[in-house]
Amino acid sequence: MPRVICLGEVLIDQIAEDAGVPYDQVNTWKPYLGGAPANVACGLAKLGTPVSLISAVGQDATGADLLKQLGVAGVETSGVQVHPEAVTREVYVTRDAKGDRHFNRFNGDAQTVFADTLLSAEHLPAHLFVDAKFLVLGTLGLANPQTSRAIGRALKLAEENFVKVIVDVNWRAMFWKHPEQVAKLLPVLLRYTDFLKLTEDEAKLLFRLTSPAAIAQAYSHLEGIIITNGDKDCRYYLGEKQSKHPAFPVYSIDTTGAGDAFLAAFIHKIYHRPLTHLQDPQFADEVIAYASAAGALSTLDMGAIAGQPNDRQIREFLAMREAKH
Repeated sequence: MPRVICLGEVLIDQIAEDAGVPYDQVNTWKPYLGGAPANVACGLAKLGTPVSLISAVGQDATGADLLKQLGVAGVETSGVQVHPEAVTREVYVTRDAKGDRHFNRFNGDAQTVFADTLLSAEHLPAHLFVDAKFLVLGTLGLANPQTSRAIGRALKLAEENFVKVIVDVNWRAMFWKHPEQVAKLLPVLLRYTDFLKLTEDEAKLLFRLTSPAAIAQAYSHLEGIIITNGDKDCRYYLGEKQSKHPAFPVYSIDTTGAGDAFLAAFIHKIYHRPLTHLQDPQFADEVIAYASAAGALSTLDMGAIAGQPNDRQIREFLAMREAKH
């Protein structure tokens, strides 16, 4: 079976148990497996798509625990490097009353070196790319020279093996020492990209455009562009047509990883069909509806992984919505 490769950070989301209070007033934090590429990998495994994660963790209890959780979730982890000196990253996340999150700080201090910044290009498992269908990555790894080099090598391996590249921008300024560097690095990454997913805020910030078709005009090699906007319409450009799909209203508890659940479901749908099927507007809309349902369902539980739906849950949710209309 060809596989999906997710490359990038796996970390701990320390999520505030108290919603709607500022960081310094939080009484208790609860640790959850996190990191966008790891979340997407877990979402794909839950949907039954074969997936490997390429990442780096520290040789610490947190790193060992994350590897164990990934294994339990059904993610293949031979590409996860264990760094002897660096620390596994943890990020502290507060939630507002609506469940929307805010990233506050990392564990350690200014001198702490995190394992995800030290992904080694030399130790990438090149054999995984031979029978891979998609390579999925974000932009956070570009913030660090060593991981950035590893991303460069992964993109070359993808190109050599005709693996489609899916980029979820996942912009987090707090991961960057020099956030302005993204302006130089993003265009390089986009050269290798086949499908681009980003939020409306990211589209405004990085492209000064909010229309998927306008971005497609600027980057004509892109096969698909998806712009999500929280609980508002998702706009997309697939099969050379622009359209939109409304978000499904749900009572969210925690929106952590909703975009990752969306992306996992999107990839799962296109993994099982020839990409030429996206030329059919009905299929393109079905794919986005399926992904939107996954994103909505994932917000009904705490953390990025617990709420990730399986295929049956997504199909039942959509059938229920259909019946109501």
